Amino acid sequence: MNTAGIYIHIPFCKTKCNYCDFYSITDREDDADLYISALCKEISRSSLEDYPWLFDTLFIGGGTPSLLTGRKIEKIFTALSHKISLSNFIEKTIEINPGEASLENLTDFKNLGINRVSMGVQSLDSNLLQFLSRSHSVKDVFSTYENVRKIGFENVNCDLIYSIPGQTKEIWKRDLETIIDLNPEHISAYILTVEKGTELFQMVKSNMVTMPKNSESADFFNFTQNQLNNSGFFPYEISNFCKPKKECLHNLHYWKIDPYIGFGPSAHSFDGTCRWNNAGSLDHYIQKINGKHSPISKAETLTEIQQVNEKIGFGLRLSGGIELITIPELFKDQLLENVKRNNKKWSGFIKHNNGRIYLNQKGYAFADAIAVDLLL
Repeated sequence: MNTAGIYIHIPFCKTKCNYCDFYSITDREDDADLYISALCKEISRSSLEDYPWLFDTLFIGGGTPSLLTGRKIEKIFTALSHKISLSNFIEKTIEINPGEASLENLTDFKNLGINRVSMGVQSLDSNLLQFLSRSHSVKDVFSTYENVRKIGFENVNCDLIYSIPGQTKEIWKRDLETIIDLNPEHISAYILTVEKGTELFQMVKSNMVTMPKNSESADFFNFTQNQLNNSGFFPYEISNFCKPKKECLHNLHYWKIDPYIGFGPSAHSFDGTCRWNNAGSLDHYIQKINGKHSPISKAETLTEIQQVNEKIGFGLRLSGGIELITIPELFKDQLLENVKRNNKKWSGFIKHNNGRIYLNQKGYAFADAIAVDLLL
């Protein structure tokens, strides 16, 4: 039986980070009960029990899910339990922000069976945190991490951002080494990207902010890969590093183009051939649910070529690469021909071995461009 994941979106935030393009809203925490009620209705009306998959991962993301009490999270779990067996989840992740996850809430999350925490550290430099519009302090990072460990969580991820305007190599090296010394099981290290619709996009567009040059970002990228790899963190995906057998199983569902079902405003779903997403507004979402209408705002059926191209694009980001056994025979020869034709162009970065097409470490920095050349 194929495995799949479930994603729950919690849109509430204390502040809106200037770089974030995920749907989130501030000053609406008082509507949490109203939202949880609508969310549970969406889950109860879903067809989770009818899908031919084993749901083995749950990811509660946002927004800032750690702002919710354990009682509210429990209501979500209860709604899910009426549709599927929660005992099948081998990984249950909740995102938290430093300083915004009380000891009481963390304890409740652990008691509810959540077994993985993903903490949005982003930086350990107070000036950079301020630039990114982060509401937490550097001290909050250490106190929250200490509480997470004290309660007994044994699978912790720390999110970090680099190539930030004003961030020197020395600052990044110090931050990275400090997080490595904390010894989490997983580190996600992302280059700061400028997404349309964000405050950062407007700041760059109006020349208020100048982003680092591509050569500088490439230098940061290579340093990050080497530093984490040499510190015992396996780079199983371009921006994600883990201790042995501590990969984020939920995110692997996305990257391997497995099915997943999302609940909440702006949440996305994929059933193997069709993608759809919910209304991207809390008020619109609640209105749809309470009016007994579907919250889906957009749906698309992928062609077979689109599905293969997604496997190529995401597969090249994984250390395991593209498994040729997952590529339909109709398209396999064309893919291999594309690899052969572009191998010289990319200086041997593309490898074809043991039924897999993958990139060596030097090729990681060019994964997106290489993927474009290999697409069908």
